[in-house]
Amino acid sequence: MSMRPVGLPEIPEQTVAVARAAFPKGSLAIRVRDRLAEVFVAEPFAGAFGVRGAPGPSPGVLSLVTVLQFAEDLTDRQAAAMAVRAIDWKYALGAELTDTGFDASVLSRFRARLADNGMERVVFDRLLEHCKDAGLVVAGGKQRTDSTHVISAVRDLNRLELAGESVRAALEALAVAAPVWLAGQIDVTEFAERYGPRTNGWRMPSSQAKRDRLAQVFGQDALALCRAAWAEDAPVWIREVEAVHLLRQVLVQTYIIRSDARGRQVIRKRDANDGVPPGQLRLASPYDADARWAAKGDDLFWMGYKIHLTETCGILPDADADADAGSGSGRMPNLITDVHTTDATVPDVKATAPIQQSLAEHGVKPAEHYLDSGYPSADLITKAMQDGIRMVTPVLLDHSAQAKAAEGFDKNAFTINWKTRQVRCPAGKTSSHWNPVQQHGTDAIVITFSVVTCRSCPFQKQCTTSKIGRRMLTLRPEELHDNLARARAEQKTDTWKNKYALRAGVEGTINQALDITGIRRARYRGLPKVRLQHAFSATALNVIRLDAHWTTGSLDRTRHSRLEQLSYRLSA
Repeated sequence: MSMRPVGLPEIPEQTVAVARAAFPKGSLAIRVRDRLAEVFVAEPFAGAFGVRGAPGPSPGVLSLVTVLQFAEDLTDRQAAAMAVRAIDWKYALGAELTDTGFDASVLSRFRARLADNGMERVVFDRLLEHCKDAGLVVAGGKQRTDSTHVISAVRDLNRLELAGESVRAALEALAVAAPVWLAGQIDVTEFAERYGPRTNGWRMPSSQAKRDRLAQVFGQDALALCRAAWAEDAPVWIREVEAVHLLRQVLVQTYIIRSDARGRQVIRKRDANDGVPPGQLRLASPYDADARWAAKGDDLFWMGYKIHLTETCGILPDADADADAGSGSGRMPNLITDVHTTDATVPDVKATAPIQQSLAEHGVKPAEHYLDSGYPSADLITKAMQDGIRMVTPVLLDHSAQAKAAEGFDKNAFTINWKTRQVRCPAGKTSSHWNPVQQHGTDAIVITFSVVTCRSCPFQKQCTTSKIGRRMLTLRPEELHDNLARARAEQKTDTWKNKYALRAGVEGTINQALDITGIRRARYRGLPKVRLQHAFSATALNVIRLDAHWTTGSLDRTRHSRLEQLSYRLSA
């Protein structure tokens, strides 16, 4: 399919007349076409489409269809049907009333091209640029970020199911890609009986001994298939088949090969003593190489991804004076400025720096950034301050035993002299060693007091529980230490708590994304396509919020009971 490098077609007169008659007050699709037509153009997609071949629908048209599809939470078939039968959609797409639309598979191929060429955010970024030009989003305001879990589009598998299903997936792929080669490597009849139906825990043996034996069989079959694929006489491209490559990874993470007393190689399932790969590397499904298992708290466990949404909040910086005067001109829609998708194992705090960098690159860097990012480090807070961003977020408190128990001497009880590189304890004694070190890739300072000094101190039990009997402190460099101490003191005040309450509003955005676009469940497999889903979901939410701003001009959507309305009328 080649690209037609044009924008949205002109709207036929008959389509305009019928749409205006059918929707005298307009609709979302009609207002999007009237106000945002310049967002949906084809030129930014030129790199993903060829210039030869049969011409297909314009990428600009398909991007608009995709945004409307997510705004109404439709499947591909439903979206393709709406392009044929919905008058307001025909108006938005500039189609004749007799236009028969396109096949639903076109949308799938369109998404695949965008994902393969790294164009997941093109429409989102163009809409954000339009909002910047319209003065709806500016740099220097307040923005808030929150994350939520995203469940993958593949079923959950335990370790035994994963082993069997990985062999089955590789066999299915090779049966299509290399049937002759596969038939020469395995007993097709035996493997077809074992791996014909999908591996399902409900049909597995009930006894543990039989399940262990089945795990052994899965491992032996996986090992035999991998050895055949990586044999010297095997075609090189066989091992490049994705399912075969993933099978090798599952084999390594699930099984271990050892030599027995006779020198024979024996494969067995890994146990707790053998170790397993870390969560960010451990495959969870042979059909989605990017999905990962993760946990949050004691109650939430899921396999999939994580999405971080950042939106504007409060009034615009240049509208403060008017808002204070009561004109209300600062009441602008809260628009999503960044959408960041990761695998499920990435901690929230690790996403903060990329989000702030993305905001800066798009010219919408906030002056204040409200986060619930799992206690950011002092380095992150300091880096944000250097970039002109003040992070309003809880920081990790002193986690020493004394601070947790609220007894004895925590770090605040010690006086630090950065010039002489010494620390004075509450008993008036000075430290004996000042050692700059690297901990987990960051700079730190380890302070040590003398054993002789601490053992003779009358406050030893209040100060340390060390078996050696001396106190040790771990500090950050001076600037980081001061920033962290200042943030810890500030977040205990009522003023900070009242200010931080603004962050809670982003929960409504998460809920809206869940209700309208189903953002918490991945529609597609693989991180690139999930990122595309989330970018279009965020674009759809922005379009819906812009439409509400155009039609109502007010953000006050608080519901009032009839009794409250009656009370207001009587008091007026």
